[in-house]
Amino acid sequence: MSFSLIPIKLEPKKPTQKIDGHIQMSHRLFTRLHLKDHRELNIALGQKTITTTVQTVEMAANEIHIPDDLIKAIDLPVQAYKFHAMFLPESYTLKLGPVIGLLTDFPSNKTEDPHFRSVHLFCEELHHGITENGGFFYVFSYDKFPSQGYYFENEKWIPAQLPMPDVIYNRIHSRKLEYSKLFQQFRQKLDKYSIPFFNDRFLSKWEVYEQLKDEIQLDPYIPETHLFSKETFQDFSEKYDTLFLKPIHGSQGRNIIKLKREADHQYSFQTSFTTLSGSNNQRFPLEEIYQQIKPLLNNRIYLIQQGITLVTHELKAMDFRVLVHKNPANQWTVTSTVARIAAEKEFVSNLARGGTITRPLNALRFCMSHKQSLEVLSVMKELALETASAISRNSEGITGELGIDIGVDQDRKPWVIEVNSKPSKNFEDGLGNIRPSAKAIILFSTKLAFE
Repeated sequence: MSFSLIPIKLEPKKPTQKIDGHIQMSHRLFTRLHLKDHRELNIALGQKTITTTVQTVEMAANEIHIPDDLIKAIDLPVQAYKFHAMFLPESYTLKLGPVIGLLTDFPSNKTEDPHFRSVHLFCEELHHGITENGGFFYVFSYDKFPSQGYYFENEKWIPAQLPMPDVIYNRIHSRKLEYSKLFQQFRQKLDKYSIPFFNDRFLSKWEVYEQLKDEIQLDPYIPETHLFSKETFQDFSEKYDTLFLKPIHGSQGRNIIKLKREADHQYSFQTSFTTLSGSNNQRFPLEEIYQQIKPLLNNRIYLIQQGITLVTHELKAMDFRVLVHKNPANQWTVTSTVARIAAEKEFVSNLARGGTITRPLNALRFCMSHKQSLEVLSVMKELALETASAISRNSEGITGELGIDIGVDQDRKPWVIEVNSKPSKNFEDGLGNIRPSAKAIILFSTKLAFE
């Protein structure tokens, strides 16, 4: 961050009179902020600003005591807080924050506690990390914004009207929802408030390929890919022994088709369809296999992709998920790397399809030496960072987090298989309570909030 922030501890205090517009501040903090005696001070949180006067008293450094009524006036629950602060001398305003809102979609039921689906536990993790680091975190749904959000207290998510967020972290689960009219209206509302919004939206597989294919340094590491048609199917079938067909809006390894050229110009295929899983031992000529596959696509837009013969783990398919985040200096960094190993008889390694994870060096040592494993892992991380830089350069909006899936071929060359703009939180192997990805999101959000 190119600016300095002051850690602040905010403590509620009972008013000394019916209307109490005074706050109390330590002498040391008063001096550090270069405040002047007998002047009103503005305190800003989210989109709200209150005006108060300051009394200096003997107390812990960087501590502020504020009446309950003023805490309520900025839409905060009455409790103690850690915040970061920035003093804006031109408006004589002390800006506190960050207020970080996580946007997601979840069932609404007034009689039950909310459940935020796949990010529920991650939301608790973010709450604890932000509370410890300094800031206020809550979860909200776009259709209730800005009148209601949920904050965490005593192991429960409590609904309340809360401060407007300084920054919004987008964890909507559905591509279809992001394209809906109601969601677009919500985005227009955000534009009015000028609230930073990341990650902007889901990226389709075709969009990712289009963004990467013209990057000279990445081109050798990207499998040839095209939109599926009868013509591209025939063309790719002549060029490659193995092909993959993937829905451009697919996720979690679902609805993928793997084709393999067999002897005598025959072809076999496997799918990861929920209703048609596993291996198909039948062999078909090219024209006939096209007729077999076409109904499975169900008029959805598919990619056709060059198949790469990747290293395996005990004969099971394997790839690597590299999680990358932007740091406060706006540079991409690798947050975690894991190997994903497919379940028995599966050709995709996704956890949703029964895959498991392990440490990447442990997995690589099954198929190469320790020295080679270290070299391959290093190149994978470099490739992930180059890929993230290209995606963020070529995408609209703020991209602060990506999950990049990389396979390694028999010659130990890495290939970018997929890029996920809203990566799952089930891949990290961190041993701490607050995982590296949560810490990275907190730091990047803080930078966006005060920038």
